[in-house]
Amino acid sequence: MIEIINLNKTYETGNRALQNINITIDDGEFVFIMGRSGSGKSTLMKLLLKETEMTSGKIVVNDMDIGSMPRRYVPKYRRRLGVVFQDFRLLKDRTVYENVAFAQRVIGVSPKKIRESVPAMLKMVGLSSKYKAFPNQLSGGEQQRVAIARALINDPEVLLADEPTGNLDAHNSMEIMNLLEEINDRGTTVVVVTHSQEIVDRMRKRVILMDRGTVISDGREGGNGYEI
Repeated sequence: MIEIINLNKTYETGNRALQNINITIDDGEFVFIMGRSGSGKSTLMKLLLKETEMTSGKIVVNDMDIGSMPRRYVPKYRRRLGVVFQDFRLLKDRTVYENVAFAQRVIGVSPKKIRESVPAMLKMVGLSSKYKAFPNQLSGGEQQRVAIARALINDPEVLLADEPTGNLDAHNSMEIMNLLEEINDRGTTVVVVTHSQEIVDRMRKRVILMDRGTVISDGREGGNGYEI
């Protein structure tokens, strides 16, 4: 579960990026966070990843209060999250297999376990035949699939995706979203930051709409618009 309680973030410049945010996301939910540029959704993602510190309020992710978390625990906390970015962030000099395996090597997973789990994960994202390819030999959609496989390889309870289809065409965007839905069906909580109304309309999931640092609606998309 993710609990965000009375969350505020004001930058040193005086910019109030978030104002009194209250959101609860249950285990196993699929949630979109939408908003224009400057709405605060990227700041919210950075706070969830503990890349920046809140001004006031509370964030609890799977019973961990990340506001009071000592810095030395942050790497361990992040390993329990799966994270996917718009720009993929793959290791350009490593193959598809090595990119996914790297996420396990950094936490000390045994070579035997890696040899078992990486092919299974590549099969799940539809890239078994591409395991020897390098990122520059892949399409944008395929690169994002590698990034998703890497994010999931350590079996996170929560997957955070920040504009995961921002660099993809409409066809690849929906393929990625369908893959995220499949991952959610397996029990992983999925939180997607997006500005794509088309994707939100087609997926019909809970949508949290932000504007100027506040949540202005929180509901599930239905035939007559958002049900608040």
